[in-house]
Amino acid sequence: MTYLELVNAVLRRLRVDQVTTVAETDYSLLIGDFINDAKASVEVAWDWSALRTTLTVSTTAAIFNYALTGSQNNIKVLDVINDTSNSFMQYRDSHWMNNVFLNSDPAVGIPYYYSFNGVNVNGDTLVDVYPIPEGAYELRFNVILRNPELVLDTDSLLIPSKPIIHLALALAARERGETGGTTTPEYFVVADNYLSDAIAMDANKHPEELIFREV
Repeated sequence: MTYLELVNAVLRRLRVDQVTTVAETDYSLLIGDFINDAKASVEVAWDWSALRTTLTVSTTAAIFNYALTGSQNNIKVLDVINDTSNSFMQYRDSHWMNNVFLNSDPAVGIPYYYSFNGVNVNGDTLVDVYPIPEGAYELRFNVILRNPELVLDTDSLLIPSKPIIHLALALAARERGETGGTTTPEYFVVADNYLSDAIAMDANKHPEELIFREV
């Protein structure tokens, strides 16, 4: 669904006139804010299939810090693969990285480890790799990439729409104070039910992620 369609879906349920653009009235703009608030909440509730993607880093000899272009500091890493050497890379915390870089002579070779180290001027996540590459390697970061806020009327939603519509409706009902029959807590219960159903449906694509395994 588009941003405009989402806003109108909420307005109809509030028995308010639909709009031809999200910015048409102050109230439709407010509903647009609630849509984005709901989207942010739903996006972090589950590792949605629709948000799974791969960000690729190509290394250069003697360079250990790289930007995950397009990540906008809004990702969850599932795994990292050194596609050139056909090996999984392992996460190391900043303390470990500081030790190998600052308290000893850093090794040079095939990168096996990674750690996050801030963001660049574009807002993209920066990652350090170790050992320091001695050449070109293609590193594949398989991630959950949460989308930016919806802004344009035509901006599209990737994740299920029902949980977002009903959570935004609950937020709007709480702000307005009355909706003519359904209480605000009831709206939040309905929104939670839609979210649970959507997660259950999407989880069928990745059932292994619901199995607890001892390390």
